[in-house]
Amino acid sequence: MGQGAQGFAGVDLHRRRHGHSLSRSARTHAQELLRNRWCASSVAGMSTILDAAAPTKLRHNRPYLLLMSGKTTQLVGAGIGAFAVPLIAFQVTGSVARAGLVAAVGEVGALLAALPAGVVADRVDRRRLIIGAALVGAVLWASVAVAGVLGHLTAAHLAAVLFAASLVTALEGPAESGALRAVVTPEQMPTAMAAVQGRSAVATLAAAPLGGLLYGFTRFLPVAAAAVAHVAVAVCTAFVRVPLSADVATERETHPVEALREGLRFVWSRSFFRVALLLSPLINLTVNGLLVAVNLDLVRQHTEPLLIALIDTVAGAAMLGGAVLAPAVLRRVRVGTVLVAALAWIAVCFVAMAALHTYTAYVVLTALAVLPLGPANAGTSGYVAAVTPPRLQGRLASVMSLSYLLSAPLTPALAGGLLAATGLQVTLWVFAGVLAVAVAAFAATRAAAGIGTPDTWAADALPDDAEA
Repeated sequence: MGQGAQGFAGVDLHRRRHGHSLSRSARTHAQELLRNRWCASSVAGMSTILDAAAPTKLRHNRPYLLLMSGKTTQLVGAGIGAFAVPLIAFQVTGSVARAGLVAAVGEVGALLAALPAGVVADRVDRRRLIIGAALVGAVLWASVAVAGVLGHLTAAHLAAVLFAASLVTALEGPAESGALRAVVTPEQMPTAMAAVQGRSAVATLAAAPLGGLLYGFTRFLPVAAAAVAHVAVAVCTAFVRVPLSADVATERETHPVEALREGLRFVWSRSFFRVALLLSPLINLTVNGLLVAVNLDLVRQHTEPLLIALIDTVAGAAMLGGAVLAPAVLRRVRVGTVLVAALAWIAVCFVAMAALHTYTAYVVLTALAVLPLGPANAGTSGYVAAVTPPRLQGRLASVMSLSYLLSAPLTPALAGGLLAATGLQVTLWVFAGVLAVAVAAFAATRAAAGIGTPDTWAADALPDDAEA
C-alpha cells in the first residue's frame, strides 16, 4: 500500500545517463527482442507512455527494455510478497503491535546500508552488483517459503529475512538507478521518468490482487513468488551487454569516506535537496503510517484478503493514470507547482479519510490521493537526474533515500502501537494532522519554487567533472 507514497518529492529516485542509446536496424532489433521476449514482455503495458512523447522511442532501446523488464518483474514479486508479510507476521506473533515490530526490524537493514550502498554503486560493476543482490534476495525469500511450508517459521526468522532483504535491496537500488541513467539520453528523461512511475503503478496494480489470490491458496505462496521475481531481474540484467558503470577505476582512487563526503556535500549544496532530506522523512512517516494502520486494522478485523488487496488495486490504477498523464503535464506546468499541489492534495484526501472512517472511503480516497504522484515523482526524479553528474548518481540516490529510510523502521511500529493503544480513528487523525502540518511547512520553504519545466533543467545542471 505504500509504494506510491514512498516516492514523495522524487525520493524514489531513478536516474538516467546518456551515451548508450542504441541505433540498430529493425531486423536486428526484432531478433534481439525475440531472444529475450519473456524479459521484455513485462513493460509492454507501458508502451503507450513511452510512445506518447519520446522523439526516439525508448521501446527500441534494448538495454533499457531489459533493465525495466527485470525491475518491473521484481517489483511485482516484491509487492506480492509485501502484501503477505503483515498477514504472516500477524499469524506468527498473534498481535498487531508485535507484527509491526517485526516489519520495523526489517527496515533497519536498508537504513544501515543506505549511505555505503551509494559509494559501492559508484565504485563497482553495476551489472554484477544488481545480479548478485537479486540472487541473494531470491535465496532469502525462498527460505521463508520453505520454513513456512514445513511449519518451522518463527517471528525471529521472518524478522531476520526482512532485515537482510532490505539491506540487499538498499545495495541494489543505487546501482539500478545508475544503470538506467547509463542507457537513456537526456532528451528522453521526462518520458523515461514517467515510465518509471508507470512501472510502479503496474507493479501495484498487479501485486495486490495476485498477492490476495496466492495467499488464498496458501499463505507462503506470495513469498515464493517474490523469490522467483528476484531471479528474473538477475536474468534480464545478465542479458544487458553495454557498460552500466562509469570509470570505476577512477572512482576507486578516492577513499570511500571521502567519496561519501563528496556525495553529502553535493546534496547539501542544493536547497531543494536539503529541504527534501529534512522534511520528507516526516511526510513519508505520516503517509505510509496511515496506510499501514488501515491495512493492519483490516487484518485485525479478519477482512477478506481480496478486499484488502482491492485498495492497492484501485490505487495502482490511479497511479498508472497519473503516469500516463505525466509527460503532458510536465511539458506545460512547472515541476515545483506540480509537487506542492500534489502534496497538498494528498493531505486533503487523508484528512477526509480520517473524518469519514469507512472502507469505501479508504478505497476511493487512497486512489484520489495517489493520482498526482505520477507527474510529481516523474518531474522531481527527472530534475534530480538532470542536475546531478553521472559519477555521483549512486551516492545521490543513497543519500536521498534516507528521506524514506529514516522513517521506514518507525512506520510499522508507530502505526501498530497507535492502533493498539487508541484505535483506528484516532490513529488516522494523528497521522493526517501531522501530514497537513508537514506539507504546509514544505510549501512555506519555497524550496521547489525554482524547479521549472524540463526545458529549463539544463541551466541547473553541473558538468560531469564539476567539484561537488
